[in-house]
Amino acid sequence: MPDLTTLGKWLFFAGLALAVAGGAVWLAGRFGLPLGRLPGDLRIERDGFSLYIPITSSLLVSLGLTLLINLIGRLFQNR
Repeated sequence: MPDLTTLGKWLFFAGLALAVAGGAVWLAGRFGLPLGRLPGDLRIERDGFSLYIPITSSLLVSLGLTLLINLIGRLFQNR
């Protein structure tokens, strides 16, 4: 079982990652980045029916989170 300092570090970096992600979403909205309306995001609208599949937006978010998690992992690996 990890000690409390290790748990505290993980919680700190998880909170930091959430803050960075929140800031990125805020900046994307502020600068008009069309996250959710990118080419490759599928939107089908019919009478009484709408379907939205954000393929490209999901790939971009996944890429960003992968880079962030790898960066945090490298920080922990060097210690």
